[in-house]
Amino acid sequence: MLNMDFAERVVINTEDQEWLASPMSGVWRKPLARESKEQGHATSIVRYDADSAFSEHDHPKGEEILVLEGTFSDHTGDYTKGQYFRNPEGFIHAPFSKEGCVILVKLHQFQADDKQHLLINTENNEWLPGQGDLKVMPLHSHLTESTALVYWPAGTKFKVHTHFGGEEIYVISGEFIDELGHYPAGTWIRSPHTSQHNPYVEQDTLIWVKTGHL
Repeated sequence: MLNMDFAERVVINTEDQEWLASPMSGVWRKPLARESKEQGHATSIVRYDADSAFSEHDHPKGEEILVLEGTFSDHTGDYTKGQYFRNPEGFIHAPFSKEGCVILVKLHQFQADDKQHLLINTENNEWLPGQGDLKVMPLHSHLTESTALVYWPAGTKFKVHTHFGGEEIYVISGEFIDELGHYPAGTWIRSPHTSQHNPYVEQDTLIWVKTGHL
């Protein structure tokens, strides 16, 4: 079991982690949170080497993926950098990558009545105005849970706020900062229910953020 106490704050710079071998040759992982070795709740960075593949499998309680680099593929198509998709329980596939790819993966974390299959190309999707200078790209919401990309122009400062239901951040580019530290690209941050912080950036920064789900 790894980082499964949702009452604890967790910060991991994935650039400092070593790649660990998965059961399939050419597929590597950097585990961030894991209920057990090969099943249950898991959040990971996963790398497919060129011409690697994973065996066919289903996804109890769903699968959520953001493609960070390269092209991820399965029988439904090819998904390039910036593609965000959700495969609900019952979806079966045998993923592979011809050129190689790196993905952010969340497994076994859908709410029981969330059956939506979703695909968004964030590279050409519309940005909406957020608070202040922030730009927001909503990706998914269900009950209290909400997922989005948030673009922070250099110099943006945000007010102190409370994370009701928790907050999870992955820094895609730039550097995210709060009173607790500096978080460069590749950093994963999970903050518990009712935690607070006062974030800001000094350079253009893009984050993936999920709230209300812990």
